[in-house]
Amino acid sequence: MSKIVFITGATSGIGKACAEKFAAAGYDLIITGRRNERLLTLKQNLEEKFNTKVLTLNFNVQDKETVFATLNNLDDQWKKIDVLINNAGLSLGRDSFLDADIEDWDNMMQTNVNGLLYVTKALLPFLIESKAHIFNMGSIAGKEVYENGNVYCASKFAVDAISRSMRVDLLKFGIKVTAIHPGAVETEFSVVRYKGDKEKADQVYKGLKPLTGEDIASIIYFTASLPQHICINELSVTPVQQASTYYFHRES
Repeated sequence: MSKIVFITGATSGIGKACAEKFAAAGYDLIITGRRNERLLTLKQNLEEKFNTKVLTLNFNVQDKETVFATLNNLDDQWKKIDVLINNAGLSLGRDSFLDADIEDWDNMMQTNVNGLLYVTKALLPFLIESKAHIFNMGSIAGKEVYENGNVYCASKFAVDAISRSMRVDLLKFGIKVTAIHPGAVETEFSVVRYKGDKEKADQVYKGLKPLTGEDIASIIYFTASLPQHICINELSVTPVQQASTYYFHRES
């Protein structure tokens, strides 16, 4: 039987790149996201290109009731999940604590923290059974704060702490937990953060050769492919021109 990977936020960026990487390696996939049309298009492309099986689940990870209702009713053929990639997440706004929109704060915390918790908790009986490998998408913003990062940083600090505690609490079940902390990755991330302002989003990567979604997907796949007795607990990954959240060497 093919191995199964479960990916949240699979409709774009790192999540989509992970879907393509694991499909190319022969995995069957469960992909989730809010944009059903994109999910269905991705499913068709993966099945045609890689001859793999794909199950789409259209929900928002913030919606606790829907997450548990959906995942508690998975068909038996999809329950042996070998890899869970908690990728769904976002950043909204780049405002000071004084000027920030509280709805943006709520959205980030509910997606980046609660959504990750809901999905993992709902799948945990299956993950324990298969001794799965859990990947949680953090950020270098979860390692050090920066000006106007406030609640986005807080949400990723939480992901870091949750990943560490998962590793301890799930140790007795033989489950691997890996936190991935990327720096600058050029995806839809900055466009979402700046609420569709493409010009502002492009400035984030000016003078840099940023990481791509495919770069992170390759790192995740490599980590998932290591022998069973090896667990990489966390990885911080940046472009060579970025040393931290605020140290960059940009070329003019």
